[in-house]
Amino acid sequence: MKNYSADFKADAVALYHSRPDATIRSVAEDLGVNPETLRNWIRLADGRRSGPAVVRTEPAPTAPSASTPRSGSGSEQVEAENAALRRRVRELEEERDILRKAARYFAGETRW
Repeated sequence: MKNYSADFKADAVALYHSRPDATIRSVAEDLGVNPETLRNWIRLADGRRSGPAVVRTEPAPTAPSASTPRSGSGSEQVEAENAALRRRVRELEEERDILRKAARYFAGETRW
């Protein structure tokens, strides 16, 4: 049985929450943990110690794409698109940081 640090668990839960299109299974595979283990961490983090977890079977709806017609002035559209892009950059940076921490954790675990 593996013991994971509290930071790793928190980062794994944060990664799951930061990726609306991800499933528990896909995030668990990315991190190399059992999906049930990750599901338990998510339940604990969400304050649900028992009961069914919210499991995504389909990707969550995404923000409107550039091809989606929008109402409003051109500058409002640009501002909305910039805000969406900034959110996406923050999400990707968070995912990158979590994966770096996971890589360091597993690299340290394999050293004799």
